[in-house]
Amino acid sequence: MSEIITVTGTVEEIIYSNPDNGYSVVGIDSIEEGQFTATGYMPFITEGESVALSGNWTTHPDYGEQFKAEYYETVMPSDEESIIKYLSSGIISGIREATAKKLVDHFGLDVLQIMLTQPSKLAEIKGISKEKAKKIGEQFAEIQSMQNIVMFLQQYGISATTAVKVHNSLGANSVELIKKNPYILSDMVDGISFKTSDTIAFNMGLPKNSIMRIRSGIIHILRSAAYTSGHVYMPKDVLIEHTVYTLKVTDDEVIAAVSELLSSKELFQDKVDGIDAYYLYSYYESEYYIARRLIAMSQNTQKFTMTEEKAEKAIDALEAKTNLYLAAEQRNAVVTALSAGCMILTGGPGTGKTTTINTIIKLLEDLKLSIALAAPTGRAAKRMSQVTGYEAKTIHRLLCTQRSSEGYSIFTHNEENPLPYDVIILDEVSMIDVNLMSSFLKAVKTGARIILSGDADQLPSVGPGNIIHDIIESKTIPVIQLNKIFRQAEESLIIVNAHKINHGELPDLSVKSSDFFFLRRKTPQDSAFTVMDLFKNRLPKSYNVNPISSIQVLSPTKKGLAGTIALNKLLQSHINPYDERRPQHVFGNITFRVGDKVMQTKNNYDMVYSRENGEDGMGIFNGDMGIIESISVRDKCMNIVFDEDKLVEYPFTNLDELDLAYAITVHKSQGSEFPIVIMPVCSFSPMLMSRNLFYTAVTRARDMVVLVGSEKTIQNMTMNNQFHQRFTGLTEKLVAVKKFVAEKEENS
Repeated sequence: MSEIITVTGTVEEIIYSNPDNGYSVVGIDSIEEGQFTATGYMPFITEGESVALSGNWTTHPDYGEQFKAEYYETVMPSDEESIIKYLSSGIISGIREATAKKLVDHFGLDVLQIMLTQPSKLAEIKGISKEKAKKIGEQFAEIQSMQNIVMFLQQYGISATTAVKVHNSLGANSVELIKKNPYILSDMVDGISFKTSDTIAFNMGLPKNSIMRIRSGIIHILRSAAYTSGHVYMPKDVLIEHTVYTLKVTDDEVIAAVSELLSSKELFQDKVDGIDAYYLYSYYESEYYIARRLIAMSQNTQKFTMTEEKAEKAIDALEAKTNLYLAAEQRNAVVTALSAGCMILTGGPGTGKTTTINTIIKLLEDLKLSIALAAPTGRAAKRMSQVTGYEAKTIHRLLCTQRSSEGYSIFTHNEENPLPYDVIILDEVSMIDVNLMSSFLKAVKTGARIILSGDADQLPSVGPGNIIHDIIESKTIPVIQLNKIFRQAEESLIIVNAHKINHGELPDLSVKSSDFFFLRRKTPQDSAFTVMDLFKNRLPKSYNVNPISSIQVLSPTKKGLAGTIALNKLLQSHINPYDERRPQHVFGNITFRVGDKVMQTKNNYDMVYSRENGEDGMGIFNGDMGIIESISVRDKCMNIVFDEDKLVEYPFTNLDELDLAYAITVHKSQGSEFPIVIMPVCSFSPMLMSRNLFYTAVTRARDMVVLVGSEKTIQNMTMNNQFHQRFTGLTEKLVAVKKFVAEKEENS
């Protein structure tokens, strides 16, 4: 390998710059080397800057000799002409050539240092107010700190986009904080892994048994367990064994780090089923709060609580007036909703859950109670609105978000500022993790009642916890299970087969019905191409539907020929191929094009949207789907319409939170309903060949399901009723809190 050399010069021209990763081609004017072209990852490089480039000379077959920069650093211009050119480049808003000349004429070569350390003095220049001087100083300081963190992190392979997130999270002293504790990156910055922090720490000479490393490793393991396996805690022995194996340290070293984390209240130790359990402190608080609040609500008196006898009479009156008829299970659910402080309503498709909820809403309205409807995702909320005729909001929109004084996004509604509603009906509760459920319950005012609705047989939440299962298991609050399938629902093979799957019976694949089809294919590759043909040609032509809005491909996995990554590339290449007349933008391994169907993959509380009715709001959340309307390479952003009416100006710097959505995983489809679902059923990882995943996929379809693959896979999924165990303590906490309250009442 050639020896690294360093050349210095002034940036004369930005020939090309990729805003995502910082790769740039620039023209340099050097006293030593003359004029030459330099290439490399040089984010935020600006015309007029003086730079020191470290790398090697190379020869490009088309462009000749170039300097390939491995690293670069900004060297502040040192002569008046260079300073004027630098300040005139537009790097600081409000300074153009005339102002730059005035600044240099007045302050000379000290102008940049004054901008950084004494910006108020800039107001000595005519035309620069004290406020403008302050803003110029802030901008210049921001640029310096941003460039410092970008240049510091680039040597560890961290992209410019991620470096910006680091700067936004850690502030102007990012480099100093990272040098002091490199694990602050994975602890506090979304998108940076523990492995990356570990690499930086190793290069900085931190030993592998450093208490700092082990503490951060334990936090990483618990967080990873929460969002890959849904665990709220880990048993002591499991956590220690996993940490020892992952970090290659001793038991005693792990125990010492755990002790420190317990002392600093980053971890909490509890007993669950007689076993020592270690929680991240916030998860323990969330789980315990849920238990205390649900028990309190189940035992407190709510506004206009009815006796069972009065509730029965109210139902009789409504039935007589509307020709409504409720089955015994439905009637029991309505009586419970009117007489209890909180309850769970659960049942599969076709069991009359919607009719039951609509009846509850009507009778509560007759009592002049204020009612709110909510669901975890935009699509689930929209579906709830459609079937009830009432506006339903996402939980995040219901609770509202705002910036805290520390710069974090927090919910506006909480214990100090509760929601005003007397009744809140929450749908798709199986999707909600412990943290969101805790935040929701904190926002419910004292005396209000809640009705939690969902299908307990679907997949649990992506995040930590198993809320609906744990509440039902505890037997501490009323639960009404709807089982009867109504006559009109029995006409749908989707509903019939969904219940067959849920009971461990093979779905009927022989009936050539209008809403449930199976196409046999031998290989994953054959299945993938059939999925594409169905999506692009056969279904749109046969049923006159728009594939983008009406057809959703679901796959159990991201990986493999029939996984979402490969399917999205295949579907995009046929549905929305490259067109030189339309802009596109490449980010990582994904090419985004105008017209693409996309999905938000992380909660972003700060993303601003606007609606056609003039309403503005904040927050685009994990699972929200949209269509790319336009792409501006110049402005480094794209316009995306989410949930059909939320227009967002989506910056390229956030594209790590966006994915193509022609095909999505079954987990990502939770809470959604699609007119037509196509699902490849090939050989997948054993963990994904489960009954509840198959059941969840089939119940996402409203009008049609098409399965493509092998009967063997369908059989394996249907027969596999093995649930992946989640370490949760909510059931035990609910039982314990209820027992404590009962004993307290007995002794009072």
